[in-house]
Amino acid sequence: MAKFLYIVDHFVGFPQSEYGGVWNVIAENDDECFDLIVKWDNEQWSEHYGKLRENVIKAPRFALLDGVQSQVVETFTV
Repeated sequence: MAKFLYIVDHFVGFPQSEYGGVWNVIAENDDECFDLIVKWDNEQWSEHYGKLRENVIKAPRFALLDGVQSQVVETFTV
């Protein structure tokens, strides 16, 4: 199945960040992208997950070549 690189805005609360965050995630679809962020985030900011789903849906995504593993690639949360 095709994989995509998602660039997702996602709230990250103070003191970890004052401005929010960006998540770069490789996933097959929106649901997997959401689940990977939630798993990585350890439900620390679970009150903002409603907004996260919306942000995943509207995130830019780029098709990748075959053979890449689903994962959180990088986060910027400071």
